[in-house]
Amino acid sequence: MKIVVTGGSGLVGESLQQIMPDAIYLSSKDYDLTSQEQVQTMFCDLKPDAVVHLAGRVGGIVDNIKYPAKYYTDNALMNTLLVENARMSNVKRFIGILSTCVYPDVVANYPLTEEMLHVGPPTPTNFAYGYAKRCLAVQIDAYNKEYNTQYQYLTPCNLYGVNDKFGENSHFVPALLRKIYDAKINRASEILLFGSGKPLRQFMLVDDFAKVIKLCLEQNIYESFNVATDQNLSIDEIARLALKACDAEHLKLVYDDSMPDGQFRKDVSIEKLKKSIPTFKAKDLKIGLKETYEILSRKWDAS
Repeated sequence: MKIVVTGGSGLVGESLQQIMPDAIYLSSKDYDLTSQEQVQTMFCDLKPDAVVHLAGRVGGIVDNIKYPAKYYTDNALMNTLLVENARMSNVKRFIGILSTCVYPDVVANYPLTEEMLHVGPPTPTNFAYGYAKRCLAVQIDAYNKEYNTQYQYLTPCNLYGVNDKFGENSHFVPALLRKIYDAKINRASEILLFGSGKPLRQFMLVDDFAKVIKLCLEQNIYESFNVATDQNLSIDEIARLALKACDAEHLKLVYDDSMPDGQFRKDVSIEKLKKSIPTFKAKDLKIGLKETYEILSRKWDAS
């Protein structure tokens, strides 16, 4: 089976390359996925049997608030063009990757199940991004119904790993690990985190998510479902867990509550995941953070 992976140089793509080396990994340098002409050319050039669609415009809360139009337009175009051209090219397998940002901002009961996708709007802090990704789910469900395709989407919780972004636009865990490293190097006594520390989050090592994608392809699993861990912790609990994992418990956590928290909670149910892949078990967060930090600190020491 000839597999094409969009967003192949990103966090998930880098992990997939380790366990699916024979797939074709594309980046923005290869094709502009917001262009109908280039997407059509991509399918003509590569003639894939399966597409794993990881590409997208992603970023932190501040960037989402600042550039909502870019987040909506770029993601909506990529998703729409790829699914339609996959169908037109008779691609048999298509796996689209969503985000828990697609779910409603607030619901009456948690965890969020797949059936709760449309019970309310996404959180205001990344409303445009959340809706664009939600539209991918709508499109895939519609194509399966009208065209009898066997396309699916996977909705992962927050992911982290050694190939994360560590700049101005990084997410919480990579930013946290870098702040811990810098504080230790500079002999600082505290680190500053945005928000109140109260929101709840599920975090999964990206390598675990990559394994789920591979298993779906290998075992002909077509159902769409959430992919997450059973650990749902507050930002403050995660930060303190990271301090322990990084041997930095001496550091004080200081919160800038003038900065937005984002969605208070968005923990998802993994009952469908357990039924589809009964043997799957995600790595414990403390162990994953420790292993990730050890790799990154050696990398940063050498730079």
